[in-house]
Amino acid sequence: MNRKLLWQAFAVLILLQVLAACRITKPYEGPKGKTEGLYRDQAETDTATLADMPWRNMFSDTTLQALIQEGLNNNLDLKAALTRIEVAEANLYQSRMAFFPNVTGNGTGVTAKVPQVPSAATGFARQQFQLYVNASWEADIWGRLRSTRKANLAQVLRSEATRRAIQTQLISDIANSYYSLLALDAQLAITQKNVEIWQQNVETMQALKEAAVVTGAAVVQSEASQYAAEVTIPSLKQTVRETENALSVLLGRAPGAIKRTTLQEQQTMESLQVGVPAQLLSNRPDVQEAELSYRSTFELTNAARTYFYPSLTLTGNGGLSALSLGNLFSTASMFGNLAAGIAQPIFARGANVARLRIAKADQEQALLSFQQTLLTAGQEVSNALFAYQTATERAMIRGRQLNALNRSVDYTKELLKYSSANYTEVLVAQQSLLSAELNSVSDRLQQLQSVVNLYRALGGGWQ
Repeated sequence: MNRKLLWQAFAVLILLQVLAACRITKPYEGPKGKTEGLYRDQAETDTATLADMPWRNMFSDTTLQALIQEGLNNNLDLKAALTRIEVAEANLYQSRMAFFPNVTGNGTGVTAKVPQVPSAATGFARQQFQLYVNASWEADIWGRLRSTRKANLAQVLRSEATRRAIQTQLISDIANSYYSLLALDAQLAITQKNVEIWQQNVETMQALKEAAVVTGAAVVQSEASQYAAEVTIPSLKQTVRETENALSVLLGRAPGAIKRTTLQEQQTMESLQVGVPAQLLSNRPDVQEAELSYRSTFELTNAARTYFYPSLTLTGNGGLSALSLGNLFSTASMFGNLAAGIAQPIFARGANVARLRIAKADQEQALLSFQQTLLTAGQEVSNALFAYQTATERAMIRGRQLNALNRSVDYTKELLKYSSANYTEVLVAQQSLLSAELNSVSDRLQQLQSVVNLYRALGGGWQ
């Protein structure tokens, strides 16, 4: 009867403590972050966004698609992210197992000399053999184990969001490097073509000098202009090789040549839909990562609060004990006991206070990091949108400039034959055309890369 009353009192105590625990740990509330006006000068209400587009639909170049897939399969940073997920899952598993008792099995055999009487100078040998199990279990009265488990679950989800963020960045880096290679190829081809034109100009100047139309200075100046264009070719080739090597590292392979198409074959999307800023919370992995980091610190703060309250532990052991090995497995050798204990922290030398202060500071830091990540996301979207707009405007103006410069070169060359223009005008017109052609390639590159950057900024690429 006494035992029954003991267990009833024990159950009532647990019930009261569980009810009290509801006031100790707080239910999770997501971090507050303002999304209004994140996209500068954009008042979008349509929820259609590039972020929802799978990357294979985003990039129509099949060669680029193959490179991106290779990177997703072999990139070392992405593989490292997978190992971090495994670590987080192991921590979660451990926090789940904390709800179960800690059980250990023991076996002992002791032989000792003990005195037959208290005053005896000699004793006789005594043996004892035991096989028993120890078990201890801490009741999660205040929610410490639950909060720790939730914190570790948030870390698992956070590590998965980190992997998605790395994948999004990887796809962006591969695409941008690929487009850079295509642009370098185009600039190299333009430069080589212009070197050939300058060689023809030198021959023309030499013929005009023989006809006394120009002086020797014109010939020398045209040769210098040819070398000025030609000397950029080695630098372009060096940049091509370095870009290929950098892209190879992203693909998880040794440095080498990269298969590619041409800049002219690339297509630009006609409509760039950005959706509404609130979608960044669900689409952009680094924003999700920051939110999950805050959730983890929130739950750890809950766990830190529980250290100020008493802990309830149940311990027990049971097994077999006998003075001879032959009697060890008899029913008479069985023993066991069960005990319950409550420990209330009184003076922990400031450990519990420090733990709570640190947890709160980590939570506040995670909140600020989330808000900063959200602002940065809006900045990147705004920058990418405006970069695409300016690149498109420049491309239109550059096209008109190229038409004018081509006519200028033709006119000055024609006039030079009749001494109506001097060699300086020819050189200036040719150099201006070369510069404009190279800049037109840069405009096209920025146009392509700004779309890639917008896609990444919106959170696309991990689907």
